[in-house]
Amino acid sequence: MSKNTKRTSDNMASLAAETLSNPNSSAIAKSLAASALAQSGTDKQTSAEMEEKAGKALQSDKYSDATKSLAASVLSQANKERGN
Repeated sequence: MSKNTKRTSDNMASLAAETLSNPNSSAIAKSLAASALAQSGTDKQTSAEMEEKAGKALQSDKYSDATKSLAASVLSQANKERGN
């Protein structure tokens, strides 16, 4: 199985940290933020469950741009072969 070597950028890690510390952040935003931070500075890849959550967030009109940015970051770190 191929390995995706992308990692969370410093800017995205900062957004994720802010999201997690904000009491007004939605549950999905916090979930995506936690996933992004877990992949910061490691070779961890996005789980299939998080891929699904991130995909739904990107397709929905109800989420903020910040949430969609986190979703895009999480998806960019997904296993390449799983999407095929």
